Amino acid sequence: MNPIVYALLFSLVAGLAVAEKSEYCLTEIVNSAERMESHGYPTETHQVDTEDGYVLTLFRLPYSRKLNNQNEKRTPVLLQHGLFSNSDCWLSSGPDNSLAYLLADAGYDVWLGNARGNIYSRENNLISLNSHKFWHFDWHEIGTIDIPAMIDYILEATGHSKLHYAGHSQGTTVYLVMLSERPEYSEKIKSGHLLAPCAFFEHGTSFVFNALGPLVGTPGGIWNQLLVDTELIPHNNLVNRVVDNTCHYASAICDNAFIMFANGGYVNANASSMKVLIETHPAGSSSNQGIHYLQLWESKEFRQYDWGTKKNNEIYGQDLPPDYDLSLITAPTHSYSSNNDALCGPKDVDTMVKNFVHLKEDYRVPVQSFNHLDFIIARNMKELVNDPIIKRINSYEGR
Repeated sequence: MNPIVYALLFSLVAGLAVAEKSEYCLTEIVNSAERMESHGYPTETHQVDTEDGYVLTLFRLPYSRKLNNQNEKRTPVLLQHGLFSNSDCWLSSGPDNSLAYLLADAGYDVWLGNARGNIYSRENNLISLNSHKFWHFDWHEIGTIDIPAMIDYILEATGHSKLHYAGHSQGTTVYLVMLSERPEYSEKIKSGHLLAPCAFFEHGTSFVFNALGPLVGTPGGIWNQLLVDTELIPHNNLVNRVVDNTCHYASAICDNAFIMFANGGYVNANASSMKVLIETHPAGSSSNQGIHYLQLWESKEFRQYDWGTKKNNEIYGQDLPPDYDLSLITAPTHSYSSNNDALCGPKDVDTMVKNFVHLKEDYRVPVQSFNHLDFIIARNMKELVNDPIIKRINSYEGR
């Protein structure tokens, strides 16, 4: 790719980061609880403090408006979003199609997680949001600190000893990180469900790999140094106004953008779901999360963050970062992947399956055009993904 194009891409990222502090910053949003309430569902909002000071928001859909089963025993389910996302991704297709509502209507106690740094988890009791130290994390910390904190909080609040887990994209990565680095948490997982699982990226075909990987996928480069420990693509009115208007008035441009990112992103997509999603997306993240993924594409390994030889030796005691050992994961886990995923494609899922020796099931969506984003916005995701997930969860409940 032309160096000028590279420069433009990074200028856009930098401009979005600056815009977060501008007059266009979002001041009022409809959050996940309000979305659920608008459909007549009961909701609760909880906050979880992590050991390093972050305040995480959990939205709870405790029971079904249809079943009125609030007095019955209901197993908790934790849903965890992907990169640049938040808990709204599990609600954007409404009660008839979105996994959160479907699980509630199937009799489960549904909890929607929000990782540190997104629009619903932007507080730290020890560090200011305006400090670079606030953004000194990536999905390793989300996996080793945030998700365990959420699980412990949910189990204590509900009195259960185990819960079901479902994650999309980065929500699968952090599950794998948690259970490989803290394998004792396998005992707290009744079943795990990985939608568009992301661990290995050797065969990723999305333009983001070829465009950005050579620049930031190796530690020590100037772009890597400039971007580390910053907020990447924060949510603000300016960004969302541009995206919304582009998709409304020039759908071909919007479609082509999704083609580049997710490989044919509009073939199965529900336009109404996308419009709802855009209201609170992109939701913000640390630049380190994206850099870490690009490092995996460069290294062809699933391993911890690469800080360069000197700092790696200080942190890890070795030149290269250690691999995540998937063989340590014993929780009953199901993988749900698709052929047309440009980010976490079938060959890289094959690599994950080979290394994940205790994987319970390797399910491939039987529609060739189904892609990475379709797991949360497709018109046909209910029958292809969500219904199978609920069927499998039910099997662990003896239903």
